[in-house]
Amino acid sequence: MPAGTEDSRKLRGELIAEMIAVMIIVTLGDSAAAMITLYDPSPYAQAYWGVCIAWGLAVTLAIYVTGSVSGTHANPAVTLALMVYRGFPRRKVLPYIAAQVAGGVIGAALVLQLWHPVIDAFNAAQGLTRAEGGAAGVFFTLPGAHITPWHAFWDEVILTAFLLLGIFAITDEYNEMAPRANSGALMIGLLVAAIGASGGYLEGWPINPARDFGPRLFATFTGWGASALPGAGFYFWVPIAGPFVGGLVGAGLYHFAIKPYLRPETRTENATETTAETGAE
Repeated sequence: MPAGTEDSRKLRGELIAEMIAVMIIVTLGDSAAAMITLYDPSPYAQAYWGVCIAWGLAVTLAIYVTGSVSGTHANPAVTLALMVYRGFPRRKVLPYIAAQVAGGVIGAALVLQLWHPVIDAFNAAQGLTRAEGGAAGVFFTLPGAHITPWHAFWDEVILTAFLLLGIFAITDEYNEMAPRANSGALMIGLLVAAIGASGGYLEGWPINPARDFGPRLFATFTGWGASALPGAGFYFWVPIAGPFVGGLVGAGLYHFAIKPYLRPETRTENATETTAETGAE
């Protein structure tokens, strides 16, 4: 097979994998959001940690399903940070992000298919319409009580910085404290859950532009209209810009403040093990 054809096939597989990864995360995560939003009393009323675990395990499942194909970025902020700090090819960045957003759209479509009777019943009981934002929190994030858009932006910078700080540590082959074998996927999922448990009520902890924008885009064309895009107070930019900035901050913190100080012997030992395992010379 010609090299160009093989490269195209590889990229196509990576993009499909990224789309499926975000689809998994949004379908399961937004369904958990539906459980807490649409029922009164909510089954999570006294167990918010359950929502966080649902999102975290959705991320873990996405990694197990697609990690061997694309590396499961599943988040434009991760893709950008990997390009800046770990040499991810620049030419793949926009295709990856497009695939991730498409996965968010597909995931939102699946959520609507699962939940539309309950959504419509909820809105009728509340005297709301989709255009007024009824049940919007099922699909995309919104600022919580007392939170302005600018405050939400800085919240997402901080929370996404913790996400990328953790991801870079967990996936660093030279970090002897990182989880080994396939346990990294579970740890990343628990990291997402921990962030949600720590700051989810601020604005729904998007920490992922595709997770918010894909469903928001879908909702715009399925009845929510301007309440989705641009959103009340032109809010839609916050869950995009905040994670992008925060991802670069968190990844940069690991890259410049932690990675250079890993024990040199650990680097040597791991490099030797990798050489032995791969047969490289």
